[in-house]
Amino acid sequence: MTSHTLATILGSIAAVCTTIAFLPQAIKTIKTKHTKDLSLSMYTLLNLGIFLWFCYGILIKEVPVILANGITWIFTMTILALIIKYK
Repeated sequence: MTSHTLATILGSIAAVCTTIAFLPQAIKTIKTKHTKDLSLSMYTLLNLGIFLWFCYGILIKEVPVILANGITWIFTMTILALIIKYK
């Protein structure tokens, strides 16, 4: 196994873990519409960072970076939109 293959496997596993981590919060926020305890500034900065990682992944043509951040951005943008809507 080459170091590039190992790096791709590790990156893919990390991508799945960090992407799935936001799913429960997104589901809970959609269901309850409760956003009082969620930080607008944190989710704004987080969304910007995830979007920039997504762009970076496109520039370096790394599928795990693109997929993980693209999907995570959808989840976190959903949460951010709900924070703005329900605060």
